[in-house]
Amino acid sequence: MKVEIEESWKKQLQEEFEKDYFKDLVSFVREEYKNHTCFPKAQNIFQAFDYCPFNQTKVVIIGQDPYHGEHQAHGLCFSVYRDAKIPPSLVNIFKEIKTDVNTELPPNGNLERWAEQGVLLLNAALTVRAHEPGSHQNKGWEKFTDAVIKKISSEKEGVVFLLWGGFAKKKKKLIDAKKHFILETGHPSPLAANRGYWFGNKHFSKTNEILLKQGKKPIKW
Repeated sequence: MKVEIEESWKKQLQEEFEKDYFKDLVSFVREEYKNHTCFPKAQNIFQAFDYCPFNQTKVVIIGQDPYHGEHQAHGLCFSVYRDAKIPPSLVNIFKEIKTDVNTELPPNGNLERWAEQGVLLLNAALTVRAHEPGSHQNKGWEKFTDAVIKKISSEKEGVVFLLWGGFAKKKKKLIDAKKHFILETGHPSPLAANRGYWFGNKHFSKTNEILLKQGKKPIKW
C-alpha cells in the first residue's frame, strides 16, 4: 500500500502498511476527512516522521491525541503552529526546560526544531475529529504507533524514551530497557503538574547527559 511518508520510515514500516488493519484504518480516516473537519491537515498526518527520519531518531516523546481545536495540530505531539496560542501542557513543558537547562522561554509552540534534531514527537493516534477528543482512538492508529515503537526498540540502540503520564507509561512494555533508556514522569497538563507530578523531573538535562555519554549531539531544547 502506498503511504506518503519519509523514505527511511517507509522502508521500516512497509510491512505494516500492507496489513488488513492498516488498510481498514486508511478507509476510516478517508471517510472521516471527507465527511467531517479533522486534524491535522491530511498532508501533515505523518509529519512527525517526515521531520525526524528513522536513522536520525535518538529521542522519542509519546503523546496521546492530536489537539482537536482549530489551527493547533500539525502532526507533532505537543506542538502547535507558530502563530497559535501555546497550550497549557506545552507552557508547563517550557517552564520545566527553563528551570532545568536554563534557556529562555521560546516565542512560540512549534516544536519542529526538536524534530529536526532527532526527537520523534509521536502521538498514539495520528488524527482526530474537530472538537471531539479521542474520536479516532481504537480505530487502528494505536496498533500502528505501537508497531513504530517496537520497530525503534528492535532496530536501534540507545534511544531515550520520555514517557509522560499514565497513558505513555503503558508503552514501556514495548521497549527493550536493556538497549534503550526510559525516563518516566507525570503528564505536563495543569491537572498533573499542579499536583506535583511534572515539575522538577529534569528530563531535558538527563536526556542530554545520556546522549553525550553515547557521543551523540545533545538536543537544543
